Amino acid sequence: MSEIELFNWIRGPALQIATLIFVVGVVVRILEVLVLGRKQDLSEARGSGVAGGLRTIISRMFPDRGTLQRSTFNVIAGYVFHVGFLVTLLFYTPHILLFRDSLGVSWPALPTPVIDATAVVTLIALIAVLVHRIQHKVMRFLSGFQDYLVWLVTFLPLLTGYFAFHRVVLDPQAMIAVHILSVELFMVVFPFTKLMHTFTLFMARYYNGHIAGRRGVKT
Repeated sequence: MSEIELFNWIRGPALQIATLIFVVGVVVRILEVLVLGRKQDLSEARGSGVAGGLRTIISRMFPDRGTLQRSTFNVIAGYVFHVGFLVTLLFYTPHILLFRDSLGVSWPALPTPVIDATAVVTLIALIAVLVHRIQHKVMRFLSGFQDYLVWLVTFLPLLTGYFAFHRVVLDPQAMIAVHILSVELFMVVFPFTKLMHTFTLFMARYYNGHIAGRRGVKT
């Protein structure tokens, strides 16, 4: 297989396979959660479950003072790399063009220097998180293979995308191919690891908030 054929395979069939695994995997994992169900609450409602669920989703987006004081680094670094990853993914012009070609939707992009700076900050935050995990005795003890795998598949698309944009390490086409492969790896791993918290986090918060809200408890 020539380099051109390999590049076309990475951009074509490989991407389609990764997308299929990602979509089917996410749907199956969400259905697994939904089919678990819960026992019907026969008690008299004292408040709105829907309002409680939505309120909990919104309120838990921001840490309480105690959590911020106890885990300042984890909270700040977590917000930085989560927001940075999403900004880089959703507001870089080539990415938006890909979404437009695939899904038929598009939106305004951020200036390229802003995306470039965001990618650098996000990479630094991810490296800091890894170093902190390794140096912190308790976190290191609690960390398993999946934790480091999730870190790696999150880090690689940002790093290879940065290299591809600046045309370093490999020639431009080869670097783009590596970047696409790293994204495909991320998509394949996503449904089967803790990355699924992207979806299940909000489901869990709504569920807990719904129960509390129905009982008239503020969360």
